[in-house]
Amino acid sequence: MIAVLDYGVNKAEELLRVLDDLGHSYVVATEAIDVRMAKGIILTGDGTFGEGMTGLASSGLDHVVKEEFFSGKPILGINLGMQLFFTSSDEGGYHQGLNLLPGHVQKLEGDDVIHRGWNWLKFKHPHRLYKGLVEEKVYFSHTYVIDADNEDDVVGYTNYLEFIPAVVSRGNLVGMQFHPEKSGAYGAQLLDQFVTQFLHQGNRS
Repeated sequence: MIAVLDYGVNKAEELLRVLDDLGHSYVVATEAIDVRMAKGIILTGDGTFGEGMTGLASSGLDHVVKEEFFSGKPILGINLGMQLFFTSSDEGGYHQGLNLLPGHVQKLEGDDVIHRGWNWLKFKHPHRLYKGLVEEKVYFSHTYVIDADNEDDVVGYTNYLEFIPAVVSRGNLVGMQFHPEKSGAYGAQLLDQFVTQFLHQGNRS
């Protein structure tokens, strides 16, 4: 069972449809008990960084996510969800994040720059998320990008005017800047890989 967090800023309908198609069971979780009983967590979102952290904090899910991360539970962050893993962001003013990974979230360089559309997911180095897969295009939609303190946490990237970290991972944690649920069959494969490689095989680096 996967806990898909509902914290007020996420639109998870497409993600839930893909999980249904893949045959993976889930619960839309708003309370700590649902998160703690699940084998894994998915944190997705489309709002601003501040809205995301406020939504998590108002329900107490920020502390739960941290506790489950340190207990070794697999966690996937999608788009905003991935950005919330990091220390801080300057989106709409300075905000503290979950601080599961060290780094800062900052605006893409240039005025009114939006990275929206299909772009190549490039593998920075081998990783179990990519097991049996080749590089393909995935769907992005974001205006902020992570600046990771530890380069080893970035395991996939794309290029759009600048280097953009597209996948981050450390231990039981995986983040995708793109939307796998909007990335067709390949995105569905990546979601399936998260479940099979992390939830079913345990916590490995």
